[in-house]
Amino acid sequence: MDKTKILFVCMGNICRSPSAEAVFAGIVKNNGLTQNVEIDSAGTTGYHVGHPADKRMQLHAINRGFNLTSISRKFHPETDFDHFDYIIGMDDENMYSLKNMARNEGDLKKLSKMTDYCAKCKYTEVPDPYYGGNEGFELVLDLLEDSCQGLLEKTIRSDKEN
Repeated sequence: MDKTKILFVCMGNICRSPSAEAVFAGIVKNNGLTQNVEIDSAGTTGYHVGHPADKRMQLHAINRGFNLTSISRKFHPETDFDHFDYIIGMDDENMYSLKNMARNEGDLKKLSKMTDYCAKCKYTEVPDPYYGGNEGFELVLDLLEDSCQGLLEKTIRSDKEN
């Protein structure tokens, strides 16, 4: 069986998308589905290429049992659209950027927003916590835990059943 390939995307790939990658990996592992999925993250900009996740984000994630180990990279439309089945943006600005990089209708069909998978949250975006305080990082993790559970149900489990 082919793996379902999921790419999480935010602006700089140091807060939200590496957190989504780690949270989703944890949920996938807890459900015994690691062999069914490939998970990565990227940024729409190259500001932080080669850097680890923001230290504040790492600290908040560790407190919840998630280890942010990815290294920031820039989204590459020429390869990422071909490789990944799902490309998930964190906010409207990320989605706008991704849509502008899409080469065709097939690329556009792979795009969705993280909050599309929320079951409990009432947010339409995962807000960028970079310039905020501790509450912002905690909110990001709350939204990602909810969204990643929904993502598992709508993608991996449904792909596995088909």
